[in-house]
Amino acid sequence: MRGMETQARILVVDDDREIRVLLAEYLDGNGFRTITAGDGAAMWQALAAAPVELVVLDLTLPGEDGLTLCRTLRAKSSLPVIMLTARGTAVDRILGLEMGADDYLTKPFEPRELVARIRNVLRRTLTLPANLEAQEAKRMSFAGWLLDLVARHLVSPAGTAVMLSGAEFRLLKVLLEHPHRVLTRDQLLNFTKGRDADPFDRSIDLQISRLRQKLMEDAKAPMLIKTVRNEGYVLAATVSIEA
Repeated sequence: MRGMETQARILVVDDDREIRVLLAEYLDGNGFRTITAGDGAAMWQALAAAPVELVVLDLTLPGEDGLTLCRTLRAKSSLPVIMLTARGTAVDRILGLEMGADDYLTKPFEPRELVARIRNVLRRTLTLPANLEAQEAKRMSFAGWLLDLVARHLVSPAGTAVMLSGAEFRLLKVLLEHPHRVLTRDQLLNFTKGRDADPFDRSIDLQISRLRQKLMEDAKAPMLIKTVRNEGYVLAATVSIEA
C-alpha cells in the first residue's frame, strides 16, 4: 500500500512560489510525483494535461479562491483535496469540509505532516474496492428522486426541493455513487468527515436516520437506504447519472 501511495501524482496549488518549490521538492523526495500551479486557471490546465491522484489546494488564491475551486472540483469529480489555510479558524475548517475537502492543514506546517496527511487520504481512497469508483455527474436520479449536484439539493418525486445539510449531501452522494453495494460505517464516516473521523463515532447512524426522514422512508421498514446487519448500509435503488 505504501508503494501505491508514494507513486501518486500530487498537484500543489499555491500562489506563493517559494512554498510551491519547497513542497514539490519535499514531496518528490518522499516518492511522490509533484506538479504545481499558482492559481485556479493554472490548476484547471494542469488537471486537463495529466491525471493526478490528489490536490493540495491553498485557501487564499488570486482570482477564484480555494473554497470556490474546491466546490467546483467536487461537483465534477471525487478527486481528493487537502486544503491549506493560513487562518486555521473553525469557520475556515468547516467551510472547507462543507465544500468537499477531504482534509485541511494550517500554515505554517511541517512538510512531513503534509506527507502524512496525503498518505492518510490516499489510503482511505484506496481502501474502497475497485468496483466502487465514483462516476462524474451533475444530477443523479433514483426512485423518482433527483439529487442536483450543482445546486446541492434534493428534489422529491412531486418536484419539491428538499434542503440537505453538507454532511447529508455528502453521505447521500456517496450512497448514490455506489448503488446496491454495502458500504461500512467506517467507509461512510471517512468519506463524510475526513481526518476528523472517529472510529467510535455514531453520527453516520444519525445522518442515515435524517436522510430517511427527508426521503419519507418508513423508519421501521426503509426501502431505499437499507441496513445490512453487522456490515453497514446499502442504497437499494437503480441510479441514473446525468453527466
